[in-house]
Amino acid sequence: MYNHEPPGYFCPFCELVRGGRRARSQPEDVVLHNDKVTAFIALSWWPNNPGHVLIVPNPHYENLYDLPLEYGFAVHAASREIALAMKATYGCDGISTRQHNEPAGFQEVWHYHLHVFPRWENDELYMLSPYRRDTAPEERLPYARKLREYLNASR
Repeated sequence: MYNHEPPGYFCPFCELVRGGRRARSQPEDVVLHNDKVTAFIALSWWPNNPGHVLIVPNPHYENLYDLPLEYGFAVHAASREIALAMKATYGCDGISTRQHNEPAGFQEVWHYHLHVFPRWENDELYMLSPYRRDTAPEERLPYARKLREYLNASR
């Protein structure tokens, strides 16, 4: 109904969920994977918030309007796990979540995803959006390892 995905769209998140390497995010970025969702260190970072995580439903749903409730619940449950892992391993002061729908809502990838940001006092996350940058796999790896180790130990 409210979809904007172009015909023949290559979905980088579906590729990552499958374990493929054709997307810029790589399997090594994955910190949590179960039958419903996959969570991974995001490719783009804001200047004062390194290591933020994206959580996606494993099946392809473009946005919040399409997302079945069971997957919404699974995304929300995973966001809690990721938030607790960030608090324990990053030592951050707080957590923010953010989700975008449609071009006017600043959605850039046509697969539903929830951002989970580590937050620090006066980090100016929302003011610094124009300064976000793409990261290299070797920058993401230490964050992925920390979160994976924590999540695996807490199970």
